[in-house]
Amino acid sequence: MEVTVDVVGGDTETYAVAADATYADLIRAAGFHPQEASVLVDGSPVPGDRPVDADRVRLLRLIRGGTTGLVAAGE
Repeated sequence: MEVTVDVVGGDTETYAVAADATYADLIRAAGFHPQEASVLVDGSPVPGDRPVDADRVRLLRLIRGGTTGLVAAGE
């Protein structure tokens, strides 16, 4: 099965996944860990253990690296 993944704020890629793949498997195929991203189908989040049943989804990164721009007290 092929699934197109639109990463919010990122690229759009198509991935081939097994017929019994879950949304957690799809998140991994897109290069993320299931604890750092969520899949949205028709705008609603789906559980990672649910079998993939859509051919186009959005992937929302919940955790991103980087700096906060905060300055420590006294600086």
